[in-house]
Amino acid sequence: MKTTKRQNPLRGWRFVASGVVLAILVISCVRALWVDVYYIPSASMEPLLQEGDRIAVSRTAFQGRGPERGELVVFDGRGSLAPADSGRGPVLDSFAAIGHWLGVIGQDTVYVKRVIGIGGDRVKCCTVGGELEVNGHAVQEGYLFPGDKASDVPFDVQVPQGRLWLMGDHRSVSRDSRSLLGAPGGGMIPLDHVLGRADSIVWPLDRFGQIPSPATGP
Repeated sequence: MKTTKRQNPLRGWRFVASGVVLAILVISCVRALWVDVYYIPSASMEPLLQEGDRIAVSRTAFQGRGPERGELVVFDGRGSLAPADSGRGPVLDSFAAIGHWLGVIGQDTVYVKRVIGIGGDRVKCCTVGGELEVNGHAVQEGYLFPGDKASDVPFDVQVPQGRLWLMGDHRSVSRDSRSLLGAPGGGMIPLDHVLGRADSIVWPLDRFGQIPSPATGP
């Protein structure tokens, strides 16, 4: 009488665990090199992006060129809009990093804003008609949150080469370049802090679609 040899159950679990680890490694490489997913944690980019949206961020969009006016960029705000140290400690920072990777929470030091001025531009607000002005030309900002002004804070800045002047679409609640007026750097975000371009909304599904990038200057 033949006896069947029982298969070691641990072997099956090892196979599953190896597959999960491999999948995580592949996804991590894709997100680090090509396309990442970013959770929108605030209302600063309404009405285009709403709190709780997930957006696809292209990490290769700016290879060979810099961001252009009107594009939405995702950037590391440490040293500018965000403190260099979160103050949470390593354990809570690790949990926050996992939540960001899963796309269920935002990242305290990462922001998404619209490019208003690039290196060499003069950006001013506001004109007699209450409009934003780039290089002497008034900008029609159809993307602004309904009822918002171009800015409640007047400014007149010259953007150095290698820097960007960034603003949110919901100006009355957005923390952006205007928040750093008078601080070192004057609100200008370094190009090497840009992580990628916001390309599309991927969640929720009823808002799935490409993110437009209207021009904001000549």
